[in-house]
Amino acid sequence: MKDDGKLLKVEGIVLESLPGLLFRVKFLSSGKEKEILAHPAGKLKLNRIKVIPGDRVVMEMASESDERSRIIRRL
Repeated sequence: MKDDGKLLKVEGIVLESLPGLLFRVKFLSSGKEKEILAHPAGKLKLNRIKVIPGDRVVMEMASESDERSRIIRRL
C-alpha cells in the first residue's frame, strides 16, 4: 500500500470470516453501504488478536474505490 499520509481510515463491521485470513467487511461510502475484502495488518497477526463476525474495525484503504483493505484496529 501507499505511505500512511495518503491512506484513508474507515470504520466498518465484519460480516463474515473467509479462508486465508480474509474478512468481508461492510462500511459506509458516500452515504451508501459497501462490502469489501479485508485482511489483518501485521500487528494484529503478531499479537494474535482475534477478529470475528460482528466486530467493529478500523481499516486502511488507498482510495474508496478499492476492493481490498487492511484491518489495522479492532474496536
